Amino acid sequence: MKVRNPRTGEFDYEIRPIDAAGVAAAAARLRGNQPHWAALPIDERCAIMLRWADEIEKHAGAIVEQLTIDTGRAGIAAIEVGGVPGTIRRWAAQASGIIDRHSPANIQSSNPTIMNSTRLVPFPLFGAIAPWNFPMTLSLIDAIPALFAGCAALIKPSEITPRFVEPLRASIADVPELAQVLEIIVGDAATGQVLVANVDYVCFTGSVATGRKVAVAAAEAFIPANLELGGKDPMIILASADPVEAAKTALRASVLATGQACQSIERLYVARPIYSVFLDTLVAEADKVRLNYPDINQGEIGPFIFAPQGQKIAEQIAEAKEKGARILTGGTVEVLGGGTYLRPTVIADVTPDMAVVRDESFGPVLPVIPFDHVEDAIAQANDSIYGLSAAILAGTSEEAEAVGARLEAGAISINDGSMTAMVWDAENSSFKMSGMGPSRMGESGLTRFFRKQAFMRQTAEPARIQDFAEEKFAQG
Repeated sequence: MKVRNPRTGEFDYEIRPIDAAGVAAAAARLRGNQPHWAALPIDERCAIMLRWADEIEKHAGAIVEQLTIDTGRAGIAAIEVGGVPGTIRRWAAQASGIIDRHSPANIQSSNPTIMNSTRLVPFPLFGAIAPWNFPMTLSLIDAIPALFAGCAALIKPSEITPRFVEPLRASIADVPELAQVLEIIVGDAATGQVLVANVDYVCFTGSVATGRKVAVAAAEAFIPANLELGGKDPMIILASADPVEAAKTALRASVLATGQACQSIERLYVARPIYSVFLDTLVAEADKVRLNYPDINQGEIGPFIFAPQGQKIAEQIAEAKEKGARILTGGTVEVLGGGTYLRPTVIADVTPDMAVVRDESFGPVLPVIPFDHVEDAIAQANDSIYGLSAAILAGTSEEAEAVGARLEAGAISINDGSMTAMVWDAENSSFKMSGMGPSRMGESGLTRFFRKQAFMRQTAEPARIQDFAEEKFAQG
């Protein structure tokens, strides 16, 4: 398979997708090694994982270099790679305590002679199918806690961004105990389908359409599926908010990483008393944002990683214009040096039937809608098939939280936006079609990879069959 460079447009890399037999063999090998991994005391697993964190740092230069080519962006690639060792160390510090809290022993049952204990049993083989927008982060965000839980892990990153895999594999090879239970494979959608059929628990991050297919395949395989799918995240800016500061916050939360993040703000609802100032500021600030072309080390907006995404957004913008929307800045998908770019695009006079308001854009597009009553803003924000996250800006956190409590979304940023990119310790659920399954954040990020086994210990003489003789019941 040829792989496209998002900055040059050239197909300058290739992968050889692993075939079905190869996936099955990898799964069997990992399964065979998993019992020993699971039997290690948690402190030993933590020590091995911490060695991997150190190895990732040693290989960071090579991984960042390849991830930069994969994504067409340098700074965020470095942030991705730098964040993984921190994630490993955070779980290493927390895993033992979480496991202890969820493994209660000698708990009095409702029956006075029976004591209960809980044992956590990891799923043998965890599988991940990751997307292209944050290739390394989203390949490992679920696999790391699964490994701490005692699972083996089989990961398939996106075929659109596979270059980082080889240097990451090198870091794994330097920790032989980990290499026995962690494998990264490359391939396309067909590879992902085979992976689902060979694992015991699957995590998928991507579109709703593909997520449905994964859910069906997981149901047929009779395994749990964790799905983190799309979003059309709203931000409500109340009249008490500072419109200038709100505009700056909204811009960053919308266009960071070229808007190629599921938690990017994609709809802005602004109280009418501050609408004009907010909109003027948003346009002025958006005009200052620079493409990082031709120098990757300059500017704030990189190319679309997946070029067809740019065409999809161009069609959304064209439809909005045809229906009467005004493009106040940006709005033109550009091809520069072979890469596909879009400057921050602020759109006014939009209506709910437009694709830029209704459908996920996954790019730096900011439709702005004024409202007169907060009830209208809440209703419009909730009028979506998505419910991933949302944001409220107000004069006080109390006012913002009162509105946020009425939104149908799993994570609400208060007086900020897109905070799930930075906060990983607050459990939240994906509402509506934005996903299903336990939260990957907080303690459930680890505990979801365990099945619970109950031990019910009888401390008295067990009952005999004669104790249930009909004569005893007849006697009252």
